Amino acid sequence: MKNTILKLLEYVYYFSLIILLILYLYPGSLVGYFLYGNLEQQPNLIPNPIGTSINHLIFFSYITILALIIRPKVKNVFTDYKIILFISFILEILHFIIPNRAFELYDLIANILGVTVVLFLKKFIKWPNFS
Repeated sequence: MKNTILKLLEYVYYFSLIILLILYLYPGSLVGYFLYGNLEQQPNLIPNPIGTSINHLIFFSYITILALIIRPKVKNVFTDYKIILFISFILEILHFIIPNRAFELYDLIANILGVTVVLFLKKFIKWPNFS
């Protein structure tokens, strides 16, 4: 049963990475299109003072948690937090050249914070062994 859940989480993790790539590389906001019918409108899913960057923080925290859960069983380059940080940096930099997208420093900071907050919590909270 435990292996089945870990396998399912592994699939969810890789599917989430694919969704991340699609959302980041598409020229316009797909989420804005689905919610508002407008590719140019970025959704602010949680009202907050930093705007849409909170979405980045939440998604990169989610990705990092999944990577840490499956890492003991699936040790490959994509489950390493350093690669997640690298991907977050490269994807945000690509917004310089993708039409209808713009590089946002706050988004990049939120991406990095999403990863580092989870790593910080892992260090100070007893992390369960999922393997």
